Amino acid sequence: MAKTGIGVLASGRGTNFESLVRAIRRENIDGEVRVLLANVAGAGAIARAESLGIPAVVVKNRDFKTRAAFEQAMVAELTRHGVELVCLAGFMRILSCTFVDRFCNRVMNIHPSLLPAFAGLLGIHVHEAVIAAGVKVTGCTVHFVTNDLDAGPIIVQRAIPVLEADDAESLAERVLVEEHQAYPDAVRLFCEHRLKVEGRRVRIAD
Repeated sequence: MAKTGIGVLASGRGTNFESLVRAIRRENIDGEVRVLLANVAGAGAIARAESLGIPAVVVKNRDFKTRAAFEQAMVAELTRHGVELVCLAGFMRILSCTFVDRFCNRVMNIHPSLLPAFAGLLGIHVHEAVIAAGVKVTGCTVHFVTNDLDAGPIIVQRAIPVLEADDAESLAERVLVEEHQAYPDAVRLFCEHRLKVEGRRVRIAD
């Protein structure tokens, strides 16, 4: 049986992208990252893709007059590479219903908090908000993307304590370690056809 074709969308450094690729290869997950799409020409993820031997395609949103045209170009590239599962890895664009519906329950995102807490925040701002709120536990969430921001069905979560000495940067570093574990776990379950979406819940088959 052919491996599940995976496409990754990224805008920045690509640490989650590289970690995901290496985990899939190292752990013999029944999937294959076939293409990286970057919407920023200088994104660090592009160099990582090249070093990993994965095709990297730049599809700049600023080159298109409408979001629909931009997303259609991405869909065309993903289709051309035989992508069945789309993974967002630091992709700094909100996808419209046109894209999400095209890959219904086949678009994953990772968020650096325990959703639904601290939804709608990006990057370091999440960790600043966590510390400001005085919560004792945080972590990361892998979820399916829906038309509601950061509100899709949750697949995997990993939790860590917030330490008294933490600042936003130290907390971000520790959460990132968990992200690099959680994303491959979620992808593995998808590739093993063990995920069933029922409303807002994801049930995991044995």
